Amino acid sequence: MKIAILGGTGPQGRGLALRFARAGVDVVLGSRQRERAAQTVEELKAQIPEAQGTLTGADNETAVAEAGEMVFLATPYGAHDATLAALRPKLAGKILVDLVVPLADGNPKKVDMPPEGSATEAAQALLGAEIPVVGALHNVSAHSLNALDQPINCDVLVCGDDIDAKKKVIALIKRIGVEAYNCGPAYSARCIEAITPLLIRLNISKAVPFTGAGIRIWAPGTS
Repeated sequence: MKIAILGGTGPQGRGLALRFARAGVDVVLGSRQRERAAQTVEELKAQIPEAQGTLTGADNETAVAEAGEMVFLATPYGAHDATLAALRPKLAGKILVDLVVPLADGNPKKVDMPPEGSATEAAQALLGAEIPVVGALHNVSAHSLNALDQPINCDVLVCGDDIDAKKKVIALIKRIGVEAYNCGPAYSARCIEAITPLLIRLNISKAVPFTGAGIRIWAPGTS
C-alpha cells in the first residue's frame, strides 16, 4: 500500500509520514515544490533508518498519481480549497482523508468554519460525491506525531458520508498504534474540528502541566 500526504513537509505531515513509514506503509510526500519534498524525505529517512515502508517525495500532482487509494491532506487551511480544486481530476478513484482544521487567521485558539460547516464538508462539496472524503486526525498534535519515542497519546475521531471509505481509513490509522472511531457522517466534523482550538488553548496555557494534550475515549470504571 502506498499513500500520499499533501502538505507532507509541514509538522503534522512529517510526523504522520514517520509513523506510517515505520509501520510498514509506503509514503509519498507531496509539496508544491518537488525539491522541498525530496529534502524533507531525506531528513525523515535519517530519523527512521529501520522503517519498513518507503519514503519518497514529489510534487502534489505526482504524489496523488502515485498513491494507491488514499490521499491525506495536511496543508494549512489557507491552501485547503485551492489545493483540492487543482487536484480534483487526479483524485478520481481515491479516498481523500482531510486533516485540515479551519483555524481563524492569526488566532489558533478559534475556528472559522466555512459556509459548508467544516473543512471536511467543504472538501466533499468541492470534490463531489464521487470522491469520498473522510475527516480524521484533526485532534492529533504534530508534537505527538513527531515524538517517535512515545506512543500517540490520543484516539482518532473519524467522520464521513461513505461507510466503506471510513472503514478503510480506520483500519489504516490503527496501523500506527492508535484507536480510531467512526463518529458518524461528514457533518460530525463540525464538532470534531472545533475540538482542536480547545486543545491548542490548553496546550499553550498553564491550565495543564504538559503540552500535547489529546482526546481519548474511555470505558466506564477505568482510570
